[in-house]
Amino acid sequence: MNKIMVNNGGNMVISVPVERWTGKVCEVVIGATREEGGSRGNKLILGGESTLPMLAFEGNVTVPKLGLEVLDIVPDFFPERIKNDFPQCLKGAREWAKACKEAGAEMICLKLVGTNPEEENRSVEESVETVMDVLRGVDLPIFVYGCGAEEKDGKVLSACAEAAKGERIALGLVEQDKYKTIAAAAIANGHAIVGLSNIDVNLAKQLNILLMDFGMKKESIIMDPLTGGVGYGLEYTYSVMERIRLAALSGDVSLQMPMISDVTVSWNAQEAVIEKAEFGDAKGRGVLWEATTAIATINAGADLVIARHPSTIKYLRSVISNMYAKMDLRGAK
Repeated sequence: MNKIMVNNGGNMVISVPVERWTGKVCEVVIGATREEGGSRGNKLILGGESTLPMLAFEGNVTVPKLGLEVLDIVPDFFPERIKNDFPQCLKGAREWAKACKEAGAEMICLKLVGTNPEEENRSVEESVETVMDVLRGVDLPIFVYGCGAEEKDGKVLSACAEAAKGERIALGLVEQDKYKTIAAAAIANGHAIVGLSNIDVNLAKQLNILLMDFGMKKESIIMDPLTGGVGYGLEYTYSVMERIRLAALSGDVSLQMPMISDVTVSWNAQEAVIEKAEFGDAKGRGVLWEATTAIATINAGADLVIARHPSTIKYLRSVISNMYAKMDLRGAK
């Protein structure tokens, strides 16, 4: 362990311990610009850290990116608060995505929940058109998620991957027992993969190994360790994300991928939305629930936060700006 000398502003010089890590988080690029054959206005670069969050004096740190979710339909479970505060979500995926860009989102996570065979069962063709409509409507990098039904997701995401070839999107979510069809589509069409593991370091590692053995490059894999919101398992999420990042920096190649945190789960907590006098004003509580969850996961190593309410990323951008304002983001020399 090395040390750096810091002047505290007076006459005292403080010796600060500096940890030198042997590992580094790889960079994953989402989105292809026009010069690269795509149509994105910019690329989303995740990863690249060589130390823990905030410790810029030790190595390279990166500023977390902020995105918003868009759904192909507005399901019954969707919070009324969002509909009231963000009515653009009722105008279809393309208009929803355009409003997200205007709200400051750096990426769009398009979730095709309407393809669920047990609900609306939207067709493959409808889903492809939705994806392409969003790609035409906004030039942000795009993640495309299925509904969670393995067989349907395989068909839908394979078709979407082919239709969006050249755009370098991220496909998800894949899990340990259902990844081959989607991974094959990603490899064939030059896309990335988002792997979901259930708040477990070993499951995350095993899935990454399976994906790499299948032919996915490390630079095309993004980890979603599964976020539990405040009151919904956040402490477990924080612990697992922190352990994953520590393992990556310590040299574990199978965990050296960037992590994302989908904080939309925060709205599942009853306390985030309940109208109860003793809980105070419910209007902004869901936003605070998302933001509090996000701040915790950012400190644990999240490279990207995906939120539901536009006010959440507005608040987070202010927090992140303050957190990183005085850091030397070039890393330690």
